[in-house]
Amino acid sequence: MEEKLEAQLRELAGMIDHTILKPDATKQKVLEVCQECRDYHFKMIAINSCQVTLCHHALKGSGVHVGAAISFPLGQTELNIKLLETEHAIRQGADEIDYVVNLTELKSGNWDLVRKEMDRITRLCHQYGKICKVIFETCYLSEEEIIRLAQIAREVKPDFIKTSTGFGPAGATAKDVFIMKHEAGEDVQVKAAGGIRSLATLLEMKKAGATRFGTSSSIKIMEEARKLLEEGGTL
Repeated sequence: MEEKLEAQLRELAGMIDHTILKPDATKQKVLEVCQECRDYHFKMIAINSCQVTLCHHALKGSGVHVGAAISFPLGQTELNIKLLETEHAIRQGADEIDYVVNLTELKSGNWDLVRKEMDRITRLCHQYGKICKVIFETCYLSEEEIIRLAQIAREVKPDFIKTSTGFGPAGATAKDVFIMKHEAGEDVQVKAAGGIRSLATLLEMKKAGATRFGTSSSIKIMEEARKLLEEGGTL
């Protein structure tokens, strides 16, 4: 029984990107979060790109991925800069890339650039065998814009599309996750992020179609999951 419980917890942890993106995070705090990733077997540590080398060395041999946030959190850098930042992060040891779409171009109707950006960054990540996630920042998008962006992802095939940075005025919603998954198709997974502070919220997003979850409340969620399973509940 104990082995089954631990296996379920390990499976859940393997869907969580443990996040430390605060602007005032010290190196010591980042290293503490790295250790938490080791202890709980989280899938990835989500960090700003300048911390990739630090985390790469701290997590070496752990199986925990290092995830770099690119053009974060606004997405307002030109494509060539995003590509340079992406490649630099990968060369420094990043296993996964979470980049923010250029919302100015998207809201201005420049869908050709939005698609080109997604295609170029996805291709670069895949060239190195790395995972690419595209951050939509859904709180700024209409439903029609979310649908169109997810449809572009269906064609381009990044590994994930992601709801939010966590820095916008609102985060993930089950409705947006459902739309994103439905429109992106089977080849593209959905990461829910922003406002996921409880197991109940995570499970709501999972039911809607998300398979990865970005949160800084990871340990609290794992403790809630353990309690639920020990009381005979299910995830």
